[in-house]
Amino acid sequence: MHTNHPRLPGELTFMALMVAFSAFMLWTSFHISKFDSISSPGVFPMLCAALMVVTGLLSVRQAWKASSSAQASQSVFQQFVIQLAPLKLVLFTALIVAYMLALEVTGFLVSSYVFLLLSMQVLGSKKMVVNLLVSALVLICIFIVFRTAFSVILPAGSFLGPFTPEWLK
Repeated sequence: MHTNHPRLPGELTFMALMVAFSAFMLWTSFHISKFDSISSPGVFPMLCAALMVVTGLLSVRQAWKASSSAQASQSVFQQFVIQLAPLKLVLFTALIVAYMLALEVTGFLVSSYVFLLLSMQVLGSKKMVVNLLVSALVLICIFIVFRTAFSVILPAGSFLGPFTPEWLK
């Protein structure tokens, strides 16, 4: 049974991007062996990519025919933000990027503690004392496991590294 669903904001664009990616993969897989024979190394990747192109085109056609789910009071961009990129997701993604950038500068301990603390707040925890304690306990456990069990040297950071005691490196 086939049911029509309303087209979500960004669905048609996403489907078109998937078709473009699939076409690129088909072109790339063709260059593996130029389809010299049915048993050449590029045949299976070409078949998979061709199947991706066909099903992608069918999905684009279905999305094109579907009616838009955007409400009259909201633009397509507003619907996209509300449904697919809520503020909590955007903030958490920004936190992950900031954590990755801070890891090299401030080191594992400081950047991980701040990341855990801010992540809990972004995800809805309002109890600051509990956040401080849980972040510290989780970080201590991670540090002990990686430092003792796996013998991994965690980054000390270029800014704080020279001031960090040896047993914390």
